[in-house]
This record gives sequence, C-alpha cells and structure tokens, in this order.
Amino acid sequence: MPSVPSTIAPLRFSSAELPERARGRAIRALREQGLLPIEPLRDRTVQVRVTKWFLPGASVLSGTLGGIRQDGDPRARDAGDDLFFAVNLAGRSVVTQGRREATLHTGDAILLSDVGGPFTLIRPARVRFIGVRVSRRAVASLMMGSDTAAMRLIPRGSHAVGIMARYVGAVLDAGVPISTEVSCAIATHLHDLIALSAGATRDGAAMAQARGMRAARLEAIKDDIRSNLLDETLSVTALAARHGVTPRYVHKLFEDEGVTYTQFVVQRRLDRALPMLRDPRFSARRISDIAYDVGFGDLSYFNRVFRRRYGATPSEIRECRAALSRPDQVQGAEIRGR
Repeated sequence: MPSVPSTIAPLRFSSAELPERARGRAIRALREQGLLPIEPLRDRTVQVRVTKWFLPGASVLSGTLGGIRQDGDPRARDAGDDLFFAVNLAGRSVVTQGRREATLHTGDAILLSDVGGPFTLIRPARVRFIGVRVSRRAVASLMMGSDTAAMRLIPRGSHAVGIMARYVGAVLDAGVPISTEVSCAIATHLHDLIALSAGATRDGAAMAQARGMRAARLEAIKDDIRSNLLDETLSVTALAARHGVTPRYVHKLFEDEGVTYTQFVVQRRLDRALPMLRDPRFSARRISDIAYDVGFGDLSYFNRVFRRRYGATPSEIRECRAALSRPDQVQGAEIRGR
C-alpha cells in the first residue's frame, strides 16, 4: 500500500521565468500532463503566474492569467463528477458552457459543473483569480436546488465570496507545504464557502457558518493582524469593523483556539523582535527602537512579556549573541566544554 505523504506542496509556475518563445511550449506540456488545463490565445501576450494545490477533496488554482484559455478538461488530473467555482478578483473573463455565456467582472464568481458539459474561461488580458474544484457530492447536500449542473453566476458583493478570497490568500497563496491533516480541513472549509456563496440550505448554511465560515474569518483576521503589526494602535474594534463582525465575535474566535486576541498579537510581535535582537545587522539599534519597530508602544511592557516568553531579557539575548560572535569568547566556551 503506498504511503500517504505527511505534507502537501503546491505546483507553482510562472511564464515570466521563461523566454517568450518557450512559454507556449511549456504551457502545453503542463496541459498534456493533466496539471494545468490552459492554452495560449493566438496574438495575445501570455501571462501566467499560478499556484495549484491538489488537496484531499479539493484542488485550488490561484494567481494571474492573461492571453489564456482555461478549459474544464476531462483529461485533467483533478477532473471528474465535480464542481468548479471561479472568482474574478480583478479583470475580465468570459465563460462559455454549451449555449450559455457569461462575463465575469471584478468581484464576480461562477459555479460550473462537469455534468453540464465542457466549459471554457477566456482571459484575453491579465486577470487575477481563484479557481476551486471540488466533488459535487461533497457540497450538493449543503446547497439549495437539486440541479448543481446548471451554471450559476454570483455577482460581486457576495460576503461569502469575499471571505473565500481572503481565506485562500491567507492560507494557500504563500505556497508553503502543509500537513495532510490541515489540507483536509482546508478542503472542508472550501466546500462550506462554495455552498454559502452559491446558495446553501438552511441546515447547510448553519453547518457551513459554524465550520468553514468561522475558520475562514479567523484566518482572514489573523492575516490582517500580521499585515498591520507595526501599527501600535491596532485595536480589536477597528479590526472587527474591517471584517464586518463585532469585537466580541473576534475575541470568541481566538478564545475557541485557547488564546486571547491580545496574546496572539503580542506573540506575533515578539516573533519579529527576537530575530532582530539576534541579527548583527541590528546591533546598532537600541532595544527600545526595536520594540517600537515591531509595534510595542511601551518599553517596560515589551521587556516584561519578552522575558516571560523566552526566559531572558532582550538585553541578555543580545549580549549572548554578541559574546558568541567574538572568537575569544567562542574559544573559551569550547575549552570550558571539554
């Protein structure tokens, strides 16, 4: 029996790394291998920069495409009795399936099915997008209407679509390998978000809100915090307002993970401060400056939480690094260790 990998890594491809004359050939090779069902458009500038994840229960393609035709290809590695959910984050795409055609503008999304027949997305100019393929059976029980084969257009403004976009950006766009266990959870969350975006039943919506939507909101909030750590006035009130929830809801999301909002923010700031104290390039900077640089507004508070977390003061961490960097100190340490 083949072993199950402990981690999953994405496929990453960029046409910018290739000479222009070689791009079409490289893209067709990926299509023939069943990895990326895309084809260059004639007389168009080809732009491809994508990350593709093959997760247990879902595959996710995100990035930018331009001068490209993307097909629901039956030869694709992840094809089958599946649903394809596409989100146009920026740009314009034209979707055709059978006799139906739809134009996606910035913020629009669409749900397509292999059962409905072959489909094509044309992206003449650069489009930033997310495409998620999932098993039809995995989401059909959550969705309203028994006909999941019909094309469904979701106009921009859908809250669930926005949450999905932020979730994929926070969890998968970095391209860092993830554990198989985590990837299964991500796939389940994507099932929930697709159902909420395309129209969930009452019971399906309740389940998806408690599971996928909750997880996606938490990841989006964490990503927002990481992006604004240097703002010492970062408040839960402003954060909640940006994500359309209450401050109490934000606190509850973190408490359910066994950590408070404040603890999460402080730890992320300490995670930035520690490498700076150990890095010789920052040896000329005062510890107070480093504390302020990572978002602490009070030096005594920084020293206190730093020592509580690492068992040493910032000064002791810096002195230890400085001592080890001096040859005489290193030699003395080696002699004492014999």
